[in-house]
Amino acid sequence: MSESENPDEQFLLRADAHIHLANEQLKDASRDKVCASIMFAAARFDAWMNACDLQTSEQMASHRDEAIAYFVGQYRLMLEHHMDDYIANFAKYMGGDNSEG
Repeated sequence: MSESENPDEQFLLRADAHIHLANEQLKDASRDKVCASIMFAAARFDAWMNACDLQTSEQMASHRDEAIAYFVGQYRLMLEHHMDDYIANFAKYMGGDNSEG
């Protein structure tokens, strides 16, 4: 089971902190640029996190496809959840000011 399915008490607070930072960055950058930065940072952090569990680059190479499948699968589940939430609550979320995530 993934961390997003069984979060600790601080899970949403950490996620909200990242969203808050992204919303702050919208003052100086477009949504596309902020989104790209978030995805780049997540990918970089996930590669580092995966490397922490291994002893050599050879081990990392042998687990590469499995790790990528895991992270992409988790992202897809989270994105599907939030897309469905926005579809169901579009007027509520986007009714007035749609400048923040």
